[in-house]
Amino acid sequence: MIQGVWFDATMNRRTFLKLAGSGLPLLIAGPCPAVARTLTTLGHTKDPGCRTKGCSIVPAMPDPAIPDTAIKDRLIKSRLFNHWFSDDIVLSPTQLKVLRSSLARLKRLQRLVGFGNFYLLGFDEARTYAKSYARVGAFTTAELGFLEKIFYYPADAYGFMGEKPIIRMTGKINRSKVTKVRGTGNYLYKGQPAATYQQIKTQVGKDVVLTSGIRGVMKQFLLFLNKADSHQGNLSLASRSLAPPGYSFHGAGDFDVGERGFGVDNFTEKFTRTRVYSRLTDLGFIKFRYTQGNHLGVRFEPWHVEVG
Repeated sequence: MIQGVWFDATMNRRTFLKLAGSGLPLLIAGPCPAVARTLTTLGHTKDPGCRTKGCSIVPAMPDPAIPDTAIKDRLIKSRLFNHWFSDDIVLSPTQLKVLRSSLARLKRLQRLVGFGNFYLLGFDEARTYAKSYARVGAFTTAELGFLEKIFYYPADAYGFMGEKPIIRMTGKINRSKVTKVRGTGNYLYKGQPAATYQQIKTQVGKDVVLTSGIRGVMKQFLLFLNKADSHQGNLSLASRSLAPPGYSFHGAGDFDVGERGFGVDNFTEKFTRTRVYSRLTDLGFIKFRYTQGNHLGVRFEPWHVEVG
């Protein structure tokens, strides 16, 4: 069994930073629905000791034909992004409770300021609003400590190997530098991001829609924690679908587009079969920050427009 340490809300900052540099997983957990055919082809197998219906997945003996088992492991996980793996980092019951109270407060805060404004909300602003309105309530010491640890803990420990464009949790979005995109509820940065979107609208046509623009730190917290909560605190699984706070390029200018009327399928690989996607690629607007089958273990997002 792989050794690990609990990521607990009671942990003080010094202990946390020491453990963060230890290289150990915070906690190993996990039932995972077996997808035997895919896993076998990619060099993985069921845990022979598994007796439950949903069994853990463990690395098989290295295949001599596979030059880099670490890369293969990432490829498997990025393909099976909604499944549990034996080395996933999962919160302790105590920490999961803090996640849920933090998430509930973030949702109350989003209702207070409005969904559009919440996209731009910074950490310090969020604390001020929460403290000022009883229906939201001030963040507790445990919640603030938890959010800080989530933001600053290196995401490669979860298995997310992407870059981190936002390095300070208190970084703010300058509202004078953004513009609201009519009819979408989303914002884009003025300059190249807004100009790129206007080019897309002009050249692709009325079927293209902006599905997600700027996302500040607090919005990324809400999305990431919501995903982790829906999977019993599995931070690794959450990071396979969503960039952890600070790691999303939506805070730096990138945005998502889709085809009008295509709904949630705009956020799946089905989007690659749409007319809008064909036009976007033909015109050179789609440049993949994380390509399909990338070696970083980051989910492929064909709807994502890289700016800059």
